[in-house]
Amino acid sequence: MATELAACPRENVAFCWLDAQRFRIRNLGVAVALTLTVSSIRSFSISQTRSPGMNIPTSRRWRILAIDDNPSIHEDYKKVLIPRKSHDGLRETEALLFGEDSAAAPKERFTYTIDSAFQGQNGLQMVAEASESGRPYSVALIDVRMPPGWDGVETAQRIWEIAPDLPIVLCTAYSDYGWEEISDRLPRSDQLLILKKPFEPFELRQIVASQVSRWHLNRQSNRSQLLSEAIIERRTRQIESTQDLVFTSLARLAESRDPETGEHLERIEFYTRILAERLFESGPYTDVLSPTYIDYVSRSSILHDIGKVGIPDNVLLKPGRLTAEEFEIMKTHAAIGADALDDAANRSEYCDFLSTAAEIARYHHEKFDGSGYPEQLKGQNIPLSARIVAVADVFDALTSERVYKRAMCPFKAKEIIESERGNHFDPAIVDAFLYCWDRFLEMALENQSKNKPAVETVSS
Repeated sequence: MATELAACPRENVAFCWLDAQRFRIRNLGVAVALTLTVSSIRSFSISQTRSPGMNIPTSRRWRILAIDDNPSIHEDYKKVLIPRKSHDGLRETEALLFGEDSAAAPKERFTYTIDSAFQGQNGLQMVAEASESGRPYSVALIDVRMPPGWDGVETAQRIWEIAPDLPIVLCTAYSDYGWEEISDRLPRSDQLLILKKPFEPFELRQIVASQVSRWHLNRQSNRSQLLSEAIIERRTRQIESTQDLVFTSLARLAESRDPETGEHLERIEFYTRILAERLFESGPYTDVLSPTYIDYVSRSSILHDIGKVGIPDNVLLKPGRLTAEEFEIMKTHAAIGADALDDAANRSEYCDFLSTAAEIARYHHEKFDGSGYPEQLKGQNIPLSARIVAVADVFDALTSERVYKRAMCPFKAKEIIESERGNHFDPAIVDAFLYCWDRFLEMALENQSKNKPAVETVSS
C-alpha cells in the first residue's frame, strides 16, 4: 500500500500549476497587492496539502462497485472487505478459511459498502447513477470474463468514458490479455491495477485501500486546485482594479490642471483600444500585439499627458497660440510625465504596468518621419504603443474644443489624419483608423453634440 500511495502525485500538479499562475500574475503589477496574492495562495496551497483535510478519513463508508458474473465472488469480496461481528470461534474458522492468523488479524482501516453488478452494462448504469446522485464510487472491481456481455476491458473503457477518475481493479483467473494489450486498450494505467484470482485477502485489502486512497487524494487535489483558481481569479481582479485606480488617480491629477481633458481621457482609451484590436486582427504587428498588451496600452493611454501637471498655468491654460519659447516649455511635459512614471515603475518589479504608461507618455509626440519630439525617433524606433496613441490623441484633439480653438468637423480631421500617413503617423495605424472610421465618427459626433455652437464646420 505504501508503494501505491507513494506513486500518487499529491503535490506536484497543484504546485506546478500555482507556480505558472504566480508567474502570470506577476506581470500584472502592484507590489503590495501581488505580494499578498502570492503569499496567500502559497499559504492556502500548503495548508491544503498538509492539513488534516488531505488525510484519508477512516470513518467514512467508501463505496465499491463489484462487477462479476459469479455471485460467489461478490460474497468473497464482502467477507474480506466488510468484517462482521462474530463469536471468537466463528472468527477463527473464517480466519483459517481465508488464510489469516486470527490472533494477528488486522484492524480494518477503511469501512466499505459494496454494490453488485453481474454484467458490464449494469455496472455502467450504476456508475452513471452514482455520479449523478453525487455519491460516486471510489473503486470498481471488474472481472475480465463475463459472458455473454462485455468483457472487463470493454467495461472499463466504457466506465472511463463517463467517470475518467474512477480507479479500476481488473480481476482475472486467466491470461485473457497480456499487459501490453490491456495498456493499449486502457491507456490510463495510473488508474488501473490487476488482481489475479484466486486472490489473497491481504492482497485484496491492500489493493482496494490503495485505489480508494488514490481516488480520495486526487479528488482533494482537484478541489484544492479549483479553490486556488478561484482565489487567483479574485486576486487578479483585485490587482486589475488597483491598477485602474492608479491610472485614474494619476489621470485626474492632469485633469485638475486642465479641466477640459476629463472626457478626452475616456475617448483616448476608447480610440486606442479600437486601433489596437484592429491591428491585432489584421496585422502587421501581430507578433507584438496580444490581448494582454492591448489591455495594457489602452488602460495606460489615459496617462499620456500626465506630465502636464508640471507645466505652468500661464502656458498650459493660455487661450491663444503659444510662442516658440512657450511651446518649448509645453514640450517638456512628455519627459516630465515619463520620468515620473518610470521612477514609480522602477521602485518595484511588480509595477511594470507603469512602464507602458511611461513609454506612451514619453513618445506619443514622436512622428513617423522623425520630426517629432522629444527624441526625434523615426519609424519602427518609436514604440508601437506610442504610435497607436498618437493617432488617437491627434484625432480627439482635432475634434474637441480647447481654450484656444473650436472643435473641428470629424471629416476634416479624417482628411488631416490621412494626409499625414507616413509623415506624422504609422501608415498601418492610419489604415486601421480608416477601417474603424465609423466608430471614430460616432464617438466624435457624440462628443460634439454636447458643444454644438463650438463646432467648426466644413463647407461642402
